[in-house]
This record gives sequence, structure tokens and C-alpha cells, in this order.
Amino acid sequence: MFTSGNITARVFERQIRTPPPSASVNRSRLFYENLVPNSTLYDVESPDHCFRKFTEDGLFLISFSRNHQELIVYRPSWLTYSTTQDDSTTTTTVPPPLPRRASRFDSFFTQLYSVNLASANELICKDFFLYHHTRRFGLFATSTAQIHDSAPSLDAVPGVPSIDKITFILVRLDDGVVLDERAFHHDFVNLAHNMGVFLYDDLLAILSLRYQRIHLLQIRDSGHLVDARAIGYFCREDDELFLNSSSQAMMMGQDKSKQQSLVGNKEDDSAENGLQHHSSQPSGSNSFLSGIKQRLLSFIFREIWNEESDNVLRVQSLKKKFYFHYQDYVDLIIWKVQFLDRQHLLIKFGSVDGGVTRSADHHPAFFAVYNMETTDIVAFYQNSAEDLYQLFEQFSDHFTVSSSTPFMSFVTSHSNSVHALEQLKYMKNKANSFSQFVKKMLFSLPFSCQSQSPSPYFDQSLFRFDEKLISAADRHRQSSDNPIKFISRRQPQTLKFKIKPGPECGSADGRSKKICSFLFHPHLPLAISIQQTLFMPPSVVNIHFRR
Repeated sequence: MFTSGNITARVFERQIRTPPPSASVNRSRLFYENLVPNSTLYDVESPDHCFRKFTEDGLFLISFSRNHQELIVYRPSWLTYSTTQDDSTTTTTVPPPLPRRASRFDSFFTQLYSVNLASANELICKDFFLYHHTRRFGLFATSTAQIHDSAPSLDAVPGVPSIDKITFILVRLDDGVVLDERAFHHDFVNLAHNMGVFLYDDLLAILSLRYQRIHLLQIRDSGHLVDARAIGYFCREDDELFLNSSSQAMMMGQDKSKQQSLVGNKEDDSAENGLQHHSSQPSGSNSFLSGIKQRLLSFIFREIWNEESDNVLRVQSLKKKFYFHYQDYVDLIIWKVQFLDRQHLLIKFGSVDGGVTRSADHHPAFFAVYNMETTDIVAFYQNSAEDLYQLFEQFSDHFTVSSSTPFMSFVTSHSNSVHALEQLKYMKNKANSFSQFVKKMLFSLPFSCQSQSPSPYFDQSLFRFDEKLISAADRHRQSSDNPIKFISRRQPQTLKFKIKPGPECGSADGRSKKICSFLFHPHLPLAISIQQTLFMPPSVVNIHFRR
């Protein structure tokens, strides 16, 4: 810890003092207490685009055209301008205004390219974007209109809407070249805020809600999307081959028994027996439960069986806990999925209604940990399980950090920040019902991929701010006319900087509901605030930077 708050003294102190082991990055992040975005350009002349986010390494700013057809990528470039006035000669503490030419969007960002990604009947999903940092690949998605009253289909879950075509596009962000595509037809993938897709290193998981399949793909260094496996009805690569070979062997056995019956019986009796044998076999792929559902039911059965040592008590416990709720377990569908590591998936199960509606917190939910190597369920929890909450509280980094980008390793969580843990314990003590509190905290599991900003200004060990107005989570928030204050954590009475979305003098129309979003650069004192109303497309773009 630095002994002085002066940036010059900190630089000299860094030269003569060695930080403790594994603390050099945290020591360097203390400089952000001095390097803050202390200046704001209000209502900047900017292109009429939908600005999505900065990439995790800060090299690119991703945006989309208003018609959701084109991808526009910018390179952040620091403000440069020339003026005849010397800032050091001014006697006032307020710096002189910037020249008009320097107060534009292109003074901070340089457009690299614009590429068309969507066809005539498809639109780019503006809330979906995943970044593969090692090769600077960007994954985007386009889709046609959603069909709520879709016709029933074989193997499709009733009640889940359908989309005629969903296309995932892999783009090289350096030059905008489309490297590969993968299309899903008459399917449904939840693209909002990356909820239905998860990227872990080079592994990509795409959840098909309509057909209950987890498609695993690998992003090769060459920029190709390669199918690894699909988890759902089948769990192993050779499951389908084994079932087909078994069914063929059974059909051959039926034909042989039919021939034998024709020799010793009458023709009408043998025909009747043949029909009986044929009707007793599965007639379609829906005759069995899916592979992952069978593994889930067997795990629940074994867990209840092992709770008791006496056989009589085992049977009673199975009747009460397993067979009574058997149909409820069978009706569960996969809501969401995320990687815990390269071998394990965290899968969230729930009812059909909760999987397609926004108010899923009112529906019962369950969590399962699935081992992809052994194809076994290794853990199963209800959404009110206290032991799962304890794991989430103590090891939340294992649920949130899923990228090898060094900046993402310092996102504030309960397990790496004392201040975040204290705030969590305060909420827990304030809650009226501990069970409801656990459900509320576990509602966000599994976490959406790349849904948090790694900006150091959201580090709760450095700054204190109102999380109701702004946070590291990638979400739109209701706009406030008052500026958002960032207070120093080391000096609680010191205001480091403040950010005000919208016009400088406030909005003239106080009746319209305004929402705002914040795009923070991962390591530069640079941020963009975007304020817009729900029914008026023109938005107010402010640039917050250090001057």
C-alpha cells in the first residue's frame, strides 16, 4: 500500500519498494485513484449507431447500425488537438473549453471498417457479442423474427417459441473478415445479453431451448467453428450408433421369432403375435427420456437411496422424495448453461414457463453440475440450497471469471473483495427470510458470459459508488438527472470524479422515462454514457475522459 496519495510520490515509491508476491497488479491499480475521468463532453456529435461495448483488451469499440444490418468497429484513440492557449497560464481552476473540432466523436475513436452481417430478412442481435481475445475474434449473431405460435415439431419442447434462422458469425476484428458461420434453423437460442451462449477459452456452448441440446463447438486458431459434440438426447458421441445397432438387432430377433411362430401356429394367430411384438417396441425418438434427463433422474435416485441404510426407510424415502415428484423431474427443461472449467458444466433446470419468460424468479429451479468426460451428474441443488449459496459466497470467482484475459481476473466479487463481502452480509442480515435471500442471490446463476466490465473504476477496493445507478454489470439502467459520484475508498470524504448521463443542464421533459448505459474502457480513464428514451431513437452520447 502506498503511503502517499500524491501520484508523483507514488511513482518514486514504486521505484524503491517491491510489492509483495502476487500483488504487483493490485499495487499498480492504485494509480487509478489519481488517474480518473475528470472531464466530460456533453451531447457529442456522434454517429447514429448502437454502441455495444469495448472488447476486454480495449483495442476495439463494437457498434451496430440502426437498421441492425451492419457491424461498425472503432479503434479508441486518445484526444489530440492543438490550441494557441496555454492551460498553465490560466488563473482559474476550470480548464478552457476544447475546440469544436476536438469535441467530436471521431477525435476519440477512429472507424476501422463497416461490414454487412445480416441478410434482408435477418437482423443483428444488438445485445449479443462475445470476444475471443487470443486471436481477436468476435462472435456475432443474426436472426429472423421470433414466432410465438409455432407449429409443433418432433422432439421440440411445447411452448417454446421458434426462430426460422439463427446465424452465428465469427469475425476477425482486425480487418472485419468473416471467417466462419454456423446456422440453426427452426430453433430458439436466447441471445439477449449472451444468455444462451457461453465462451470458455476456445470452447463455445450454445443452448437450444427448443430442442434441449447443448451444442459444443471449438474455435480453432484458423478461425473455424468445429463441432465437438451435442449434449441432450445423447451424451456420448457413440450413443446414437449404439441405439441404432441395438434396435436393428431387436428387429432381427423379432423377424426370427415371427418366422418360428409361422411354422407352428396358424396364419391369423401369427399375424396377431407379430403386431403385438412390433407395438411393444419404441416407435420414435420420444419413446425414451433424453440421455441427460436419465442421468439426472439416476443421480437423484442414488442420492435419496444413500440417505438411509435400512431398506424399509429407503423405500419410504424414495416414495416421498422421488416417485411423488417423478413427473416434475421429468418435465424439467434446461434454462441456462455455463462452463465451470473445461470438463464441467453448470446447468440450470426449470419449468417450460420459466425458460421463456422474464419473470423466471417465481418458478422453481434446480442446478446440476455435469461432467462432460464421464457424462455424469456430480451434484444437484435446488435454488434455495444453503450449501450451494455457501459455495457461491466463498468461491464466486469460479462462477464469474471464465476468461483467460488478465483484465477479467480483477472483477470485484464476494471472494476477492472485503467490501463486497461486507455488503453481501449486510443484505443477508437485513433480509426477512433467509430462504428467499438465497433464491434471490442464486437467481443470477449461471452467469451470462462476459457480462461484467473489467474497468478498475468498478473496483470496490478503490472506489465507492451507488450500485443502483451504475455497476460493472452489462445492463441498461434507469437514468438519473443527478451525477453519479465515485468516492475514494481510502478517503471516504473525497470525491474522485462523477459521471452525469444525458444533457449537461438536464432533460427538459421530465415525464418521459429515460434509460442509460455505460461503456467503460477496460484500462484507460475513458467512458461513454448513452441516454435515450424508450420511444425516441435519438440518444445523448457523453464522453468522459481525463484531461
